[in-house]
Parts: sequence; C-alpha cells; structure tokens
Amino acid sequence: MKVEPHYRRVLVKVSGEALIGEGEHGVDPREAGRIADDIAGAAATGTRIAIVIGGGNIFRGVAGAARGMERVSADHMGMLATVINALALEHALAGKGLETRVLSAIPMPTICEPYARTRAVAHLDKGRVVIFAAGTGSPYFTTDTAAALRAVETGCDALLKATQVDGVYSADPNSDRNAVRYDRLTYQDVLVQNLRVMDAAAISLARDNNLPCLVFSLREPGGLSAVLKGTGRCTIISTQEGEDHG
Repeated sequence: MKVEPHYRRVLVKVSGEALIGEGEHGVDPREAGRIADDIAGAAATGTRIAIVIGGGNIFRGVAGAARGMERVSADHMGMLATVINALALEHALAGKGLETRVLSAIPMPTICEPYARTRAVAHLDKGRVVIFAAGTGSPYFTTDTAAALRAVETGCDALLKATQVDGVYSADPNSDRNAVRYDRLTYQDVLVQNLRVMDAAAISLARDNNLPCLVFSLREPGGLSAVLKGTGRCTIISTQEGEDHG
C-alpha cells in the first residue's frame, strides 16, 4: 500500500559541506550522486521539492571576514560558492532523470535563471526540482535564512534541514555522550536555549509564518523520503510543544 507524503511542497536545506565526501573541500561527485538519489526517491512520493544549498565546502563569508576580508565582499564570494554547488547538484539530479532548474538571486543568465517567485512556483507546479542559489542575494544573511525565506515565498508546507545527525540535540552528540535529543521543540525553545540548528533570523522567519522545520540526518539512505512519509527520525520545530524528548 502506497504511503502518501505528509507534505505537498517542501524546501530542503543542504549544507555545502555535505558535498565534500572524503576530501577536505570542494565537490565529490559521488556525494552529489548519493544526495541526488535521496532527492529522487523523495520526489517519487509526489512531493514537490525545492532546495537551498550552502557554500561552506568552497568559501564561507563569515570565515573570510574573520580573516580580515571586508564582510560584504566575503559574503558575495560565499554566494557565488553556492551557485557552484547548485550546478553540481543540478548535474547529479539530471543524471537521476529529474528535471531541475537553478534559480539564482544574483542574475547570471548564461549559467542559470534569475530568481523570481512566480517562475519558481511555476517550475514546482510542473514537477521540476528547483534549486535556489546565491542565498538571499544580500550580504549578512545566511543560507539558512535564505531557505526560510524561499520556503515562505513559494508556499512550502515545511522546511527540512538535512544535517549530519538525526535531529536537534542539546549539545554535539559526537563529542558529548550526555547530549539530549529532542523529538519536538517550539521556535521559542530554539531561540531561548540558543540551540544552534539554525540562526535566529531563520527561526524567527519560520515562526512568524508558521513554517514547520524538520531536522533530519542526510547520512541515512532514504531518510528524506521517510521524513516526508512521517516515518523518519527527525526533530520537529513548530508552535506545538513536544511532550517527550529522547
């Protein structure tokens, strides 16, 4: 019996570091292909999928500024890094037979389409995967904030953040054996406890527009499809207070 997805349209936030694979930086085509497999499986459920990808595997604006670069220039470089990653993921998705469009907040029409909300919605309505590149197009905003913004703009039912662990923890579970995993959190929980799953601007934007945020592991094959069907392991961030954590 086919399990219907819980969401009609979602935006998936993927970090640039997810593309590194066994290396220290750059794009590993095998990792891009593995992520594309998961996205293809999720698209097969009937859910319309948009993606925002980070650029930290190539260049991170905040890190550049910390080393003495002017922040606006550093952020612009980080935005361009996300375009490189978007093109890599587009290529991987095309290899899985998925029709995909890259829309950039910084116009570069010989490479990809300029971002326009109506164009993005039209692509999603036609069943295409849409990758939003170049963040918000403005400095000082993270790709997490860009993900929340694009999700709200395009009428997504939820924002799914793909990470290296299966949800939100009170501390890094890789270094703290006493870290507590949360099944549910409110937006206010995340802000007050300073849980660094997303920056405050992204959480506030999601809260103000009642956009649920689901945090799940990108390392689990089929994890995205499972979350869409309501059977996957994840932390749900919403207005509803969770009764159980663990």
